[in-house]
Amino acid sequence: MTKVTPLHVGVGARRGVSPDEVMALVERTLAEAGADAAAITALATVDVKADEPGLRAAARRLGVPLTAYGADALAAQPVPHPSEAARWATGAPGVAEAAALLSAGAGGVLLVGKRKSARATCAIACTV
Repeated sequence: MTKVTPLHVGVGARRGVSPDEVMALVERTLAEAGADAAAITALATVDVKADEPGLRAAARRLGVPLTAYGADALAAQPVPHPSEAARWATGAPGVAEAAALLSAGAGGVLLVGKRKSARATCAIACTV
């Protein structure tokens, strides 16, 4: 039996993002990683977006919890691709990468850095 590495998907989004757009971006990012959605243990985002219907619906479709982190926690997590747009909107220099890394916990590393669609960002982290 092969052990599956748990994946932590971080997602940033603009208000009104559709669940279909979020899912398409997550699936594209998973494919890039050569990973399967069954390995996802959490969808993570910034707390001010935790009530976003598109994110909540995507988490339900994936069968995982939507975990939210405050801007201060996200800002304290170093990320390789900071964004002024994210800093302006949330107070943190990045959402997708920082949320994925925080969700993965100690020893978390980015498997796939920030990827974008029109209204969302996505990154995948795992624990090594």
